[in-house]
Amino acid sequence: MTEEATSEAPTCGPEETGSEPAQASPAEPSGDGAASEPTRSPTPPEPASQAPAPTAPAAPAATKAAPPSEDVPSAPLLLAVEDVSDSSVTVSWEPPERLGRLGLQGYVLELCREGASEWVPVNARPVMVTQQTVRNLVLGDKFFLRVAAVSSAGAGPPAVLEQPVHIQQIIEPPKIRVPRHLRQTYIRQVGETVNLQIPFQGSPKPQASWTHDGHALDAQRVNVRTGDQDSILFIRSAQRSDSGCYELTVRLEGLEAKAAIDILVIEKPGPPSSIRLLDVWGCNAALEWTPPQDTGNTELLGYTVQKADRKTGQWFTVLERYHPTTCTISDLIVGNAYSFRVFSENQCGLSATAATTKELARIQKADIVAKPKGFVERDFSEAPSFTQPLADHTSTPGYSTQLFCSVRASPKPKIIWMKNNMDIQGDPKYRALSEQGVCTLEIRKPSPFDSGVYTCKAVNVLGEASVDCRLEVKGKGKKKVLPQGWSLNRGHLLSCWA
Repeated sequence: MTEEATSEAPTCGPEETGSEPAQASPAEPSGDGAASEPTRSPTPPEPASQAPAPTAPAAPAATKAAPPSEDVPSAPLLLAVEDVSDSSVTVSWEPPERLGRLGLQGYVLELCREGASEWVPVNARPVMVTQQTVRNLVLGDKFFLRVAAVSSAGAGPPAVLEQPVHIQQIIEPPKIRVPRHLRQTYIRQVGETVNLQIPFQGSPKPQASWTHDGHALDAQRVNVRTGDQDSILFIRSAQRSDSGCYELTVRLEGLEAKAAIDILVIEKPGPPSSIRLLDVWGCNAALEWTPPQDTGNTELLGYTVQKADRKTGQWFTVLERYHPTTCTISDLIVGNAYSFRVFSENQCGLSATAATTKELARIQKADIVAKPKGFVERDFSEAPSFTQPLADHTSTPGYSTQLFCSVRASPKPKIIWMKNNMDIQGDPKYRALSEQGVCTLEIRKPSPFDSGVYTCKAVNVLGEASVDCRLEVKGKGKKKVLPQGWSLNRGHLLSCWA
């Protein structure tokens, strides 16, 4: 009795289905007629004169010749609604306490819509299940359900649901899923397009609305398209006035969800307001300028200072992303006259124009008499010596590791790497590098077999020097046992310890 039956909701009206059984039912059924009556109509119909109560339809009137009470089953127990969706309802019940002397043939589930007086059978024949699903229901339907146990003597008293079943749209609360890149300030440049696609959830389709800094959107500048699952905000050509906080609100049946997105529209900054040459002494010149009036709607990253001598007129960058508004330019060439200019810089780049000094910085020639001294050539030859030795290292199997040391020598020495006093040059497992005195040995995916003492040796014509360290590769796995007859060469050992 644990099986489940599925039935479709009756499509005809209650009056049509109830009229035919009423005419076919005899006034005084005999014993044989009582046994065959449940095949055509599982339960006796109600008289048309009896109107349903406001909360539930009235129970059917008893027939003139009812079967003995001990022949028919009693009413099913614990009739309850298990699940209700937007197109179906599932009910369950327990078998009756008394099955009757003639035995139980099954159950008949009946439906009566609110406001009607007739009960319509859901299943044409009795079914031997205690759980049944009625499908193909329409949104807005409101009806009562009852179930009766049937034997060969007839149908017993029904069990009726106390409250009507109402088929309603299942409401899924609205929820907004803001993309990851929009959870921080969304930055665009002036003239670029803004295209925000914000997905949301909710059933039935919720209502979505946008605001800009708490006010309604400008329909001439901002376009919004809302679908069943997302809302798109589009600005064809962004302007600085489009910056601000855009809030998306999704509403559904008194519920709402909100998401705020910050948009910042920026452009290149203006040049510094003014610049002047403070002082010139020796080969140095001091400058001062004032910040720009327009920073491009964002913070400045700094200033770029350039110089140009009067002879060539070519500009050379002296300082980049320099934050103070004063600086000193040094190492100017004696006898030249220099002009200086300063650009402002933000995320969009340098300002379109620069503030340029009106005065020239003239580097005067001083009355200096050169006294050349005899040049003594120095011998920089030096035997190898390690300024940074190797350090003992512990590594994990399967993760490449590196050993470092630094050496000083002239002429450039030859670097030799050894493991346990054996040369490992040319072994593809190792890669040796030497650049500007820094010697590096990379061991690719070491295994416990690669543990040992590593030596770095530097040799040139004036001598040699060496440093060493111990490398320990700690393995986590258990040692594999080689099959009998396998040779313990290096490849096998690597596979055993991998």
